[in-house]
Amino acid sequence: MQSPSRCIMAAVTEKAASRTAILVCQGRAVADDRLAPGYFHDPIAIRLLREDERAAVRRAREEAPPTGWRERMEYELLTATSAVLATRTVAIDEELRAAGNRQVVLLGAGLDGRAWRLRDAGRPATEIHLFEVDHPASQSDKRARARDLEPVIADLTYVPVEFGRDDPAVELAAAGHRDDIATSWVWEGVLPYLTRPQVDSTLTAVRARSAAGSRVIATYPTPNRFAVLGRAGMRVFSRLSGGRDPLADEPHLSAWSPQQMRETVSRHGFEVTSDMEMIEVARRLGIEFRQSRAYGLGRMVVADLPG
Repeated sequence: MQSPSRCIMAAVTEKAASRTAILVCQGRAVADDRLAPGYFHDPIAIRLLREDERAAVRRAREEAPPTGWRERMEYELLTATSAVLATRTVAIDEELRAAGNRQVVLLGAGLDGRAWRLRDAGRPATEIHLFEVDHPASQSDKRARARDLEPVIADLTYVPVEFGRDDPAVELAAAGHRDDIATSWVWEGVLPYLTRPQVDSTLTAVRARSAAGSRVIATYPTPNRFAVLGRAGMRVFSRLSGGRDPLADEPHLSAWSPQQMRETVSRHGFEVTSDMEMIEVARRLGIEFRQSRAYGLGRMVVADLPG
């Protein structure tokens, strides 16, 4: 059966597909049916990974940590990542259900699996029109990985955009996105890699394509010196293990306080309805963190466009 996807094509640039997206997908695969039972379930994540990437997931899902120091460092990295991903996935999906909009746009989609698992978004999955916006190279890689998967939603449209250069509003309009229907915008794990002007320009595009009742759901980092130390530790881990730092080509460029984030989204006409600390969500879900792992959780803002 032909997949119900419409692909809006663009030339793949020289930039490599995102390695961060692979780490994020591995984190969801490690967490599947292990963390937040009854809340988190993502069987699609493992299917979007290649065999060598799956092998790392299998090692991280073992009850006993490996004894080799390189394997132990990989185990700890993926275990920590799985806790972060389970937490924010549940929080985002809860807000999607609460909004109940039939248009959903994933900004910086990466290897997100919602097109193949989102059966409850406040309305039947067969009414959901989902648009994945991402860098052309990452999107090309994603499409190759997902070619054997069948979306559960009504329609999946790939929209290649290079943030900070292309205008997402123009590309979304060309892809069939409707600005007269409320949209839920998911901005998960992307803001650290954008400058503040890039965030502002993207929100300008979001506002231009949003009807009343639209919702922005965005995770964001707060200023934190421990996050800098964590990234330095990842570089050391990668060097010692003979691997490549997955964040080497994607440096953190920005962080916000809750007040700065409120002011940012308010400038574009959205009203903040909640701004939650993700460690509190993790505690509600029963996901345990060592304190060193909690530093990378950050916050999530939810903002709605009033009628």
